Amino acid sequence: MIRKRTQARECALQALYQHEINPEPFPELFKRFWGQHEESFSQEIRNFTEALVQGTSDHLPEIDEVITRYADNWELSRMAIIDRNIMRFGVYELLFLADIPPKVTINEAVNLAKKFSQEESGKFVNGILDKINHTEKPRNPKNDAAPEA
Repeated sequence: MIRKRTQARECALQALYQHEINPEPFPELFKRFWGQHEESFSQEIRNFTEALVQGTSDHLPEIDEVITRYADNWELSRMAIIDRNIMRFGVYELLFLADIPPKVTINEAVNLAKKFSQEESGKFVNGILDKINHTEKPRNPKNDAAPEA
């Protein structure tokens, strides 16, 4: 059985991917996104998914700047969309959600990359997120807290 936060991260990846391909306001995106899935996602999963997506979006310029700084010889625009979005919400978790252990965030991101992207993506995502985790200081914005899932 897939854990709730793992399911939420998979949903967040899909939502961020959709938003990057076809930008639209998040309320409309989520209405369509949840409506397209026949699976029944609990409210906990939906809440964590939407918090990850919204938090990532709210901090996107800073997140992209951090990824760019640690992605040696890689331009953000040349990264696979899936890898880029996994790293974006991974960095959001590392820097803004202090209640999630960094090891969990990185492990989940690597597993998503292995599952949804190319063969070497897990190593790529791991290398960048691990450097960020060991170098960057967590930020503490006002109320960025991960809802229970």
